[in-house]
Amino acid sequence: MAKGDFRWNGWNVDHLAKHGVGPTEAEHVVRFCRRPYPRPHKKGTWLVIGRGNSNRRLQVIYTLDSDGTYFVIHAMPI
Repeated sequence: MAKGDFRWNGWNVDHLAKHGVGPTEAEHVVRFCRRPYPRPHKKGTWLVIGRGNSNRRLQVIYTLDSDGTYFVIHAMPI
């Protein structure tokens, strides 16, 4: 279970919105992921697949900043 804070800015909020996903839903997937997630992805990113707070399945990709902050770079329904 993710315990850190999330960093949101115009770029990642807008990017998620293009896929119909909001920050709260993406955070929920990361915070409540189950094994085998999170999985290492490409170049220092992590992949999580799980159910958002709307109960739909989402794929979320994020980086983990040096201070332990999560920065979501992609999220979309699957």
